[in-house]
Amino acid sequence: MINSDVIQLRELLRQLIRKLGLLDKSQLSCCGITYSQCHALVEIGSNQSLSINELAELLGLDKSTLSRTVNTMVEQGLVTREPDPDDRRYVKIKLTPTGSGLLSDIEDKMTDYYLNIYQAIPQDKRKQVLESLELLVKIIKRCCC
Repeated sequence: MINSDVIQLRELLRQLIRKLGLLDKSQLSCCGITYSQCHALVEIGSNQSLSINELAELLGLDKSTLSRTVNTMVEQGLVTREPDPDDRRYVKIKLTPTGSGLLSDIEDKMTDYYLNIYQAIPQDKRKQVLESLELLVKIIKRCCC
């Protein structure tokens, strides 16, 4: 027998996914690039440079899928592939000035978007919402990956 709380959790997560536009393929863009490219851009920018393996692990994506994503980003002039100075068998991915500019725009827009959401949460519930989301992410990582 399935507990009604489990059904409610499933439904709430479905609604969250829908509201964030993660099911609609036509909506899967962020400032003119795909969500995968956007997340890659954010991680590369946060870490200065990453290998494909490091980036794949951070994003939870298959290396071959991510390699195609990075190839497109190279073609768009958002990132470069450079030999790792410590081990030339590896390649590091770094942001170009164009990629850095786009990342700055994305960060500004996302800050505004999430600020509006945060401010809509009753002030006395904000800490509880953040703690609950943090716990949910931790549990999903542990149970599902």
